[in-house]
Amino acid sequence: MRTIGVAIAIPEPWASQLQDYRSSLGDATATMIPTHITLVPPTEIHDDMLPDVEDHLAAAAARVAPFNVHLRGTGTFRPVSPVVFVTVVAGISGCEQLANTVRQGPLDQKLTFPYHPHVTIAHDLPDASLDKAFGELADFECEWLVEEFHLYVHDDTDGWRPTREFALTAALTS
Repeated sequence: MRTIGVAIAIPEPWASQLQDYRSSLGDATATMIPTHITLVPPTEIHDDMLPDVEDHLAAAAARVAPFNVHLRGTGTFRPVSPVVFVTVVAGISGCEQLANTVRQGPLDQKLTFPYHPHVTIAHDLPDASLDKAFGELADFECEWLVEEFHLYVHDDTDGWRPTREFALTAALTS
């Protein structure tokens, strides 16, 4: 068995900026979690399923066109979950379409919560740290063209590491 996830990587310089900020809050797991927008949450699969999952992700990438994402400001899932995040303000439908496409076939699953694309910046920290993150990154903003997503594999020593990139290759429609 192995634990995988599928996500859109946040590009540099913003990925390091947000990961460093998360570390500065005292989140011990920050260096083990690349900055991302989740498409498929942590999922356990049998090792022999990996080729089928990779084939499925390649086919899914061929059905989705590149799309723009704009992150701005902060949000929170409190009181349901102790999470503060940077908000996706544009590209939500692109994230939803991609997530729905990859969460089929071998990755079909029932989510615990409705899908809400976001970038976590503080998780399972004291309320004061969550409040600090919510306020200090309220002015954060970046935009980029999402042209690929990644398959991540979890390792107890190294954390989440991208193992394969899948380019979005469907034609753009006007």
